[in-house]
Amino acid sequence: MPHADPQPPPRRGAGELEAAVLSVLWQAGRPLSPGEVQQALAGPAGAAELSYSTVVTILSRLHAKKTLERRREGRAFRYAPVADEAGLAARRLAAMLDKEPDRQEVLSRFVADLSGSDEQLLRDLLGDGAPEGG
Repeated sequence: MPHADPQPPPRRGAGELEAAVLSVLWQAGRPLSPGEVQQALAGPAGAAELSYSTVVTILSRLHAKKTLERRREGRAFRYAPVADEAGLAARRLAAMLDKEPDRQEVLSRFVADLSGSDEQLLRDLLGDGAPEGG
């Protein structure tokens, strides 16, 4: 019986790779070079490595999306997130809202679809601690 070659590991999508890179940068707590990000992504177990050019591409995309800031150090750049996870999520929501022509309708529907506890949390954050329904 012929022996089948083992399947290569499934390729990760761009979103997964971006999330992995962001996770590495948040954990580092300091700006990293593409080489340092590449090393961290491989991990101590020596997981399948991404090529250096793939890491640079991901970092460049995140920089273009204004998710990362970069500064030149020698001949390379060092990258750092512009915000923590919650901050980046808030920036994405604001950017989506900015693209909508009827901002009031979008916000109105968003609030109408919130769970009771999320609605109360939003009221508390806005300084209107009135209980639901009153």
